[in-house]
Amino acid sequence: MLKKEARQITGGLSKPSKMPGPAHNLPAVACKTGAKLVKIPGSVCAGCYALKGRYRFRNVQDALQRRLQALQDPRWVDAMVTLIKDQDWFRWHDSGDIQSVEHLKNIFLVCKRTPGTRHWMPTREVKFLTLMDPDVVPENLIIRISSHMINQGPVKHWPWTSTVSTAPEARTCPAPDQGNECGSCRACWDRSTPNVCYGKH
Repeated sequence: MLKKEARQITGGLSKPSKMPGPAHNLPAVACKTGAKLVKIPGSVCAGCYALKGRYRFRNVQDALQRRLQALQDPRWVDAMVTLIKDQDWFRWHDSGDIQSVEHLKNIFLVCKRTPGTRHWMPTREVKFLTLMDPDVVPENLIIRISSHMINQGPVKHWPWTSTVSTAPEARTCPAPDQGNECGSCRACWDRSTPNVCYGKH
C-alpha cells in the first residue's frame, strides 16, 4: 500500500511539535470518559487543550472527524502500519482516546506489525483495560492510565501511569524547561518509569 492511499484511508497522522515523532488523534468531544470529566472542576480534562486554540479551526476539526470515521474501515490497520513502520517513536491520541475494545485490539495489531517503533498511549478509558492483563500489551507499546483529577496520585491497578500536579517539585516531565519539547527525554515511552508527572498547564 502506498502512503498516499494510507493517508486517504486513515485521515493521516498528526505532527505535534513537542514530540519526537508523529501521532494519531481523534476529536476530544468523542472521548467517553473525558466528555464527563470536562464538566468537573479540578479534573485534568477541565479546560482541555484539545477543545480550544488551533483544535477549533475548521480544517483541524474536519481532519479529526475523518480519522474518527476511518476507524470503521477494514483497511485501517494495514494503512496505519504503512504510515508508522518507518518511525522510531509514535504517540497514540494527542487528542481523543480509545473508542472501543475493537479499536484497542486494532491498535495492538498495528503495534505488533511495527516492531521497530516505540508506541505510547495515555488513556482514561480504564473500562477497556480491565478486560485484559498488562502482559497482553505488545512489548513495544506502553499504555499509561491517566489519573482523572489534578494533584491525584497514580492509579494502583496498572503498572504504568501518568498524573498532573500543581506542585513544581512533583513534576517529572522536563518539557516546560526545554521549550515545551520532549528533547532527549523518552520517559513516557519507557516501561521502567512507572509514573510520569506533568505540570498543570
